[in-house]
Amino acid sequence: MSEPASISAAIAGRYATAIFELARDAGGVDALEADVGALGAALAASAELRDLISSPLYSRDDQGKAIAAVAARMGLSAPMAQGLALMASKRRLFALPQLLKALAEAIATAKGEMTAEVTAAAPLSDAQAAKLAATLQEKTGKTVKLNVAVDDSLIGGMIVRLGSRMIDTSIRSKLASLQNTMKEVG
Repeated sequence: MSEPASISAAIAGRYATAIFELARDAGGVDALEADVGALGAALAASAELRDLISSPLYSRDDQGKAIAAVAARMGLSAPMAQGLALMASKRRLFALPQLLKALAEAIATAKGEMTAEVTAAAPLSDAQAAKLAATLQEKTGKTVKLNVAVDDSLIGGMIVRLGSRMIDTSIRSKLASLQNTMKEVG
């Protein structure tokens, strides 16, 4: 991880822990989960919001007022709105994407869920996705949600990342392995 990325992740982790604990103590984990989804979607859809959180041209006051208006307009829960206001006052809004990721992970852990990042050579059918999720759930003992992406350069098979584990059954990796073996032989 690069130094600026690790600094952003560390900053976001501290804010995420505080926001999550406040929401959990108030019984608002479900509302926090909805906030994370809504803010993630807004961040993906709005270039203005991305500019607001990353541009040094906006003053603390401008960022604070804008993020308060966004929070009010979206109806964000109190812990999230207050956390964003604090981040704006400290000029830490640049860490918002990492904050959302850390909050999603904390919520999933609290619910006993895990997310598997799946990269497949072709789109998975509903039956294939359900079978994969069931198999992963059986192995981990936790509910597993799948984030599926398609990469046709894999040729066939898939790559599954679950926590710190990675399972690569792609044809591309098997061909690379075979190529390396052939180099060793001859």
